[in-house]
Amino acid sequence: MTGFSRKEGPLTEDEWKVMKTHPQIGYRIAMASSEFREIAPYIIAHHERWDGKGYPRGLKGEEIPLLARILTVADAYDAMTSKRVYKDAWKREAALGELKKNSGTQFDPKIIDIFLSLAEAEDFGCPDN
Repeated sequence: MTGFSRKEGPLTEDEWKVMKTHPQIGYRIAMASSEFREIAPYIIAHHERWDGKGYPRGLKGEEIPLLARILTVADAYDAMTSKRVYKDAWKREAALGELKKNSGTQFDPKIIDIFLSLAEAEDFGCPDN
C-alpha cells in the first residue's frame, strides 16, 4: 500500500483491492492495543454504506455502528476538503452539497442532517475559496 497516496492518476483494480483492506488493517492495529481496542469496531466499519454497498462486510443502515456512521461522514468531508497529491481541496459548499447528495445512499440521512445543521454554525476550518 505504500506509495498510493502519491500516485498520479486513478488506481488500477488490483490497487483498489489493496486499498479496500485498510479498514481490516486498522481494526487489527486497534485490537492489538488495549488503549484502542474499544474503537476497533468503528474503524472496520468506516467504509460501510447506508445502502449496504460498502466494504468490508456490506453492512446496511443501522447494522453499521452509530460511531462508524459518524466517522464516515467526518472522514468523507475531510477527504473532500483536503488537498491531496492527486486532487485539489474542494470548496466547503461543494463538499456539503456532495454529502447532501449522498444522504440515504452512502451516508445515514440523520447524521447528514445533523452535520449540515452544525456546518451552518461552524466553518470546520475549511476555506470558502
